[in-house]
Amino acid sequence: MKSLFAIGSTAVILSVAIAGASGSPDQTSSKPAVPTFTKDVAPILYKNCTTCHRPGEIGPMSLLTYDDVRPRAKDIRDKVADGVMPPWHADKAHGKFANERGLTDAEKSVLLRWANNGAPKGDDKDMPAAPKYVDGWTLGQPDAVIEMPVDYKVPADGFVEYEYFEIPTNFTEDKWVQALEVRPGARAVVHHVIVTARPAKPEPRPGGFTFAKGMDIPRGQTGAQAAEKPVDPKHGKGQSLFPAPQRLGVFISGFAPGTSPFRFDPGSAVLIRAGSTIVLQMHYTTNGKEAIDRTKIGLFFAKEPPQTEMRLGTLINGQLKIPAGEQDYSITADMTTLTDVTLRSLLPHTHLRGKSWEYTAIYPDGRSEVILSVPKYDFNWQTEYIFAQPLKLPKGTRIHAIAHYDNSAANKSNPDPSVDVAWGDQTWEEMMFTGIVYSIDGVKPGENYKLELPGRGNGGQ
Repeated sequence: MKSLFAIGSTAVILSVAIAGASGSPDQTSSKPAVPTFTKDVAPILYKNCTTCHRPGEIGPMSLLTYDDVRPRAKDIRDKVADGVMPPWHADKAHGKFANERGLTDAEKSVLLRWANNGAPKGDDKDMPAAPKYVDGWTLGQPDAVIEMPVDYKVPADGFVEYEYFEIPTNFTEDKWVQALEVRPGARAVVHHVIVTARPAKPEPRPGGFTFAKGMDIPRGQTGAQAAEKPVDPKHGKGQSLFPAPQRLGVFISGFAPGTSPFRFDPGSAVLIRAGSTIVLQMHYTTNGKEAIDRTKIGLFFAKEPPQTEMRLGTLINGQLKIPAGEQDYSITADMTTLTDVTLRSLLPHTHLRGKSWEYTAIYPDGRSEVILSVPKYDFNWQTEYIFAQPLKLPKGTRIHAIAHYDNSAANKSNPDPSVDVAWGDQTWEEMMFTGIVYSIDGVKPGENYKLELPGRGNGGQ
């Protein structure tokens, strides 16, 4: 039998041998090389980031060149590691979405290792060609461009009531539009744009939903019955040069910070009737500097008549009133399908006190499921959540939405935690608004049809 000393000696020899093997030149050379900007980082940024991070876009800095990116390497590392960028706020536990922003684990690893190892540039010959953007248009050159008829001067201070610009299309035939892109002329002061198409003659087209009672927008506010709007005692009376027309038409597109162009799948499109007038509802926010805006909309026509007509609508509860200092106040809204409907997307919208959203579908057979949860709503990124597989909602399905608000001093974005807050157009007021995109099953594109309306329809298409 070997002595304990002999066994121990053997163990030491083996340990040394193993250690020597692990430190061999072959093993050392297999250590992953440090990524470079030109070969490894630029392709990731071009694929995931430069749509927003380029001159004239929503991103606060350009990420197109090494000189742009190198000073921000550590900030990119921290934002990627914390999951702040790319911005995506839906809970992965509920629903899958076609437009989800995100990086793969391999892409995250490249960015982190690059930033942690000196952020080297690499060889210029490895640099990929920069992505091309047509005159600022994300989707390429539009088939038609609709532009505000005047340069609009946004004042440096005060506030601006919603302005409405009417632009004739001069279309001599119906147009099927597969994509629409809104391009603000002065992005820093454009809070949102709502685009509607008003046919030459009124054309009632019932929507696919009816809504719970008691959610109307207060009289005098935009979208409600007319009434004298009181002068805000703190902010005074706002500028308004282009008042709302009597008819707006049907909702076809929109813009808010963080939104992407409306682009529908092949075979799907929205309808603009011949002779329609485009109406732009413009919401401007002053920021201390005068600005000139001339917003335009790019229309991309379908190459052939669609099989599915897309419709846009809204779910609103205008009766909200959030008490001063309330840190977690909730508001609900409900809509029910009048017929079989296919739901394509949801776009939740509040102002600066909004903190979270959740949407639940309650089916006629009693089943229910959370179809979208946004636990950390971000006013600066107004995302349209497009379902990877559009949701089939049989007649009688109820969509229940709940939004939470923080009207306390703990909310650093809160304009004034000392006041109760009601529905209003301006950012110091609040909204509970959801944009919806859907289609009605079994109805031919462009067809007018009749539904038995037990309550109010959505006033849309």
